[in-house]
Amino acid sequence: MGGDHGQTLSFGTFITPAAADPVGTVALAVAAERAGLDLVTFQDHPYQPRFLDTWTLLSWVGARTERVHLAGDVHNLPLRPPAVLARAAASLDLLTGGRVAMGLGTGGFWDAIVAMGADRRSPGEAVSALAEAIGVIREIWNTDARDGIFRDGEFYRLSGAKRGPAPAHPIPIWLGAYGPRMLRLVGTAADGWLPSLGRLAAPELLGEGNARIDDAARAAGREPTSIRRLLNVAVADAEPERLAQLALGYGIDTFIVATDDSSAIARLGDTVAPATRALVDAARP
Repeated sequence: MGGDHGQTLSFGTFITPAAADPVGTVALAVAAERAGLDLVTFQDHPYQPRFLDTWTLLSWVGARTERVHLAGDVHNLPLRPPAVLARAAASLDLLTGGRVAMGLGTGGFWDAIVAMGADRRSPGEAVSALAEAIGVIREIWNTDARDGIFRDGEFYRLSGAKRGPAPAHPIPIWLGAYGPRMLRLVGTAADGWLPSLGRLAAPELLGEGNARIDDAARAAGREPTSIRRLLNVAVADAEPERLAQLALGYGIDTFIVATDDSSAIARLGDTVAPATRALVDAARP
């Protein structure tokens, strides 16, 4: 299933969190805001010494910017306990006036993850752990409830944990998902789907993914169009005609372009984003 969902288009950038050039990394994020982009994201690989720690970097960038939204793309759940991650996200959301989104994944490079002290999980266990983590995170943010949090999960157990702080706005949870179980989890429990075009064998798989998400959402009593469809793309794919096709054909509403080139970031904001919006607007009823 594909088709345009009629959502307002957003554009962002995916910047390498290079520890060798911290000043340059932050400058690229500031350049994204200056270019009028909506979102700045960084990958999260806590086992990689060539990278700055993503949460520290997001906090620093949050202090250096005023408007642009911030997200990990996507956070490495096995190395970030969900209750602590929830408090970190809520804290940064409060500090930035409601500019935080949360991208989550199951973890990828397991040898490196295990080397950092985490337990190895099978693919099935990793999906189950992610589902539990989403519940933990939402409970931490739910300060309307007065009681402590008790959860006896297979991977995460809370015994009376206190709630809060509440974030400044409802922080969306976006999942980097590809397999059937993960796609169903997007439909039942997440606020957005965040795959990478380069990891899909063909763009048509976006349609198959949408269908799984939509079916799961309806079965859970959710409206499929309430779930955002985000996409990481390479600079080579960041042309207005190409992006408009993805928006109109597969309902993609947010394009995140991977680049560490300030001129490419400027072009994305000055030329690509407005031209893509114009093409999509012209094609809509």
